[in-house]
Amino acid sequence: MKVIVVGCTHAGTAAVEQILQDHPDTEITVYERDDNISFLSCGIALYLGRKVKHLEDMFYASPKDLEKLGAKVHMKYDVLKIDSNKKTVMCENMKTHEIVNDSYDKLIMTTGSTVAVPPIMGISDTRILMCKSYAQAQAIYETAKEHKHITIVGGGYIGVELAESYANTDHKVTLIQSRDQVLNNYIDKDTSENVTDLLKEHGVDVFLNERVTGFDRDDDDNVLIETNQGDHHADLVIVCTGFVANTELLRGQVDMDRHSAIIINEYTQTSNPDIYAAGDACTVNFNPTNKPAYMPLATNAIRQGALAGINIFGNIQKYMGTQATSGMEPFGNTLASTGLTLRHALKDGINADSVTYHDYYRPDYMPTTEMLTIKLIYNKDNHLILGAQFFSKHEVAQSANTISVCIQNKNTIDDLAFMDMLFQPNYDNPFNYLNLVAQQAVAKERSEKKIKNS
Repeated sequence: MKVIVVGCTHAGTAAVEQILQDHPDTEITVYERDDNISFLSCGIALYLGRKVKHLEDMFYASPKDLEKLGAKVHMKYDVLKIDSNKKTVMCENMKTHEIVNDSYDKLIMTTGSTVAVPPIMGISDTRILMCKSYAQAQAIYETAKEHKHITIVGGGYIGVELAESYANTDHKVTLIQSRDQVLNNYIDKDTSENVTDLLKEHGVDVFLNERVTGFDRDDDDNVLIETNQGDHHADLVIVCTGFVANTELLRGQVDMDRHSAIIINEYTQTSNPDIYAAGDACTVNFNPTNKPAYMPLATNAIRQGALAGINIFGNIQKYMGTQATSGMEPFGNTLASTGLTLRHALKDGINADSVTYHDYYRPDYMPTTEMLTIKLIYNKDNHLILGAQFFSKHEVAQSANTISVCIQNKNTIDDLAFMDMLFQPNYDNPFNYLNLVAQQAVAKERSEKKIKNS
């Protein structure tokens, strides 16, 4: 079988490795327009915050690694056209400008995403940078050496992590977010207030509900950031306003959603049976809603990539979908989430509710303990668990993984309330905190039912 992989970051790398592990005789050709593969953009903040010494450590595979497995890897090749009817690909060697035509039996589309650049006047200024790729990370690192005041536009994961990194490296930091909270795709407003408070405690100026409308230079040659609430000034601006699927090559040839993300089935197959897609280029099957969604996360990409590598040989292993489980460590605290937020659940028309558990994670007779906050979201009609958010100085990220499994397996709050979990005073109370937050939800439902029936 002849397989072409277009794009080779997380998903492409995983697909190639999986194919050659299972079917080492497969003829695989990779076309990648960058000069590197498998860059962990989630590690940029670690590098900027000097927790990781070398940006090169953020690569977990190289073109040579894939070539040793048996793949033909063409770096700095730009795919110009895909003809799904003829099953051909036309590329340009970006160094020599030579045009190369190739054909395939199966195509794996792992072109990823690009930074969503808002159509704002002045955004092409050389002191306004984007943040995703290796080259962009290098530019940010070098430029930040010379500039003291940095403004970050966008309060998602990358924006918040960059704000923390710069606050920890003696920079003056401003964070501008158009929504009424940071991290609005992953946590509810009450949980996000913990993060906002931490940012402010560490000197970050946080401006919510402000939409950037333009960029200019002031009289001192600083960047002028114009918003609907007023102006800000900075030496350097980093735009972190999300990502868009890079799928132009297949527009009109496979089914896509309204975000231009490729829609895949449970075997990562597109509407064209000979084209598979994985990673930021395509949708995910979001289990809490049982609907496709666009969630560009590395965790989704590597799983989909590996499954594409398996399923091009037949419908072998189903894609289980995702809960979009994620986490971060703002200023030494654990913040983790999985599934739906309450706001998103209600917006999706689900009869949802939540409870919040706030107590010490282990007995207070232990030498030390830490406060833990858990917000559990559930469906009032059938008690299914929909999502959870965790915040503590104690490391509770793995509890988000546990709730992710509960959502995956369609467990209810009644199940979780008495689910078997270890008790040991070093780790928790006789009932684990996951049991306790579920018991709190069950008690709330029983109380409301009793009031309703009285």
